[in-house]
Amino acid sequence: MKWSDLIEKIPPVFKNKYVITIILFLLWIIFFDANNLISRVREKMELNKLKAEKEYYLEKIESDSSRLMELRTDNENLEKFAREQYRMKNPDEDIYIIISPEEEKKNIKDTR
Repeated sequence: MKWSDLIEKIPPVFKNKYVITIILFLLWIIFFDANNLISRVREKMELNKLKAEKEYYLEKIESDSSRLMELRTDNENLEKFAREQYRMKNPDEDIYIIISPEEEKKNIKDTR
């Protein structure tokens, strides 16, 4: 098969210099440019992920701030927090910790 045969099989629309220029421009924008379409889609997905993380952390900051304010204003809540989180006790007390099997599996995973 000769080159002339292949060129004759190309539709006349694609032989137009303007159509060829537009196709080359689109290929350049989609694949080769520094701000190509593929990297822009990837960056948009990353941006959406970061926005979701930002929202999560803002909610976490809000809940922690309210918890901190609660601990600073009420000594009973502070004592309850110290007993539950840090297992503090009075000298005349004994502490018994009961761990469910699910919590035990979680603790084992956390230590690894």
